[in-house]
Amino acid sequence: MPLAYIPSPTVSQFSIGSLTIHFYALCILAGIIAAVWIGTERWKKLGGNFDQILDITLCAVPAGIIGARIYHIITTPERFFGPTGNWVDMFRIWNGGLGIWGGIAFGALAAWAWCRHKHYPMALLADSIAPGLLVAQAIGRLGNWFNQELYGAPTTLPWGLKLNNVGSAIGQSERCYDGASCPTGTLFHPTFLYELIWNLIGAALIIWLGRKTVRALNAGSQFTMYVMWYTAGRTWIEALRIDFAHEFLGVRINVWVSIAVFVAGAVAFILVQRFGSATASLTERLRTVSEAESMESAGTKRPADEETRSARR
Repeated sequence: MPLAYIPSPTVSQFSIGSLTIHFYALCILAGIIAAVWIGTERWKKLGGNFDQILDITLCAVPAGIIGARIYHIITTPERFFGPTGNWVDMFRIWNGGLGIWGGIAFGALAAWAWCRHKHYPMALLADSIAPGLLVAQAIGRLGNWFNQELYGAPTTLPWGLKLNNVGSAIGQSERCYDGASCPTGTLFHPTFLYELIWNLIGAALIIWLGRKTVRALNAGSQFTMYVMWYTAGRTWIEALRIDFAHEFLGVRINVWVSIAVFVAGAVAFILVQRFGSATASLTERLRTVSEAESMESAGTKRPADEETRSARR
């Protein structure tokens, strides 16, 4: 028996009366709250306010959850439509199964649509939420720990993850994943912890670099940094995992996706510097829009043509 290891929780849910609450869902909720708080503080410094972030969140979060679930269903259809699958499980997201790529795509699309409707600079929003997204993803990975899922290959490292057969966590039925029995006391790479640490480091770096380069880089640069940092980490962490996944040329599909998105992020970074707008100019635009909204809510509307010109300036 190894002398040092990371234990797995013995519970993954609890009940209040007839209501069952899953720690996986609580971790996701905590991550969303953290991202909203971080994004709001950064957005306010650029001339926005909490109400604007709240409205964007109410659009982006449901869309992101739906997109994340759709991505998971598309990439692992056998879990729901295979010989042993159950299509009803598509709606049981508390059992795990949210694909980050679908979540970001759908969430970003919803946020973009709302920003376009309200004339908010999307590039500023993207920069504001970039570190918060990494923090949210870090917190969300704790849900995988409670579920005992998505761990890596066996390891003898002192920080290896030790699974248990207590409770109803997913891991007790997916141990080793290949149908073989693991020797008693086998430890596994805690990939949830690797990604959690990687994401928190990335969040801190983006905040630091953002302060140092705010005048040198155009708006939207910090979001492209987020994309590149996250996908760089996801590439090597994904390669450690042993849960079932479709492969192409012997490599997990999500590894290929991570590489492709990293390249897209790098290209986007270059394009933002070439064609993007300076943060200062977009900040002035956001302040103008926010002022117009405040005046409208106070009942002192500007003339429509003046307000429109100011918002688009």
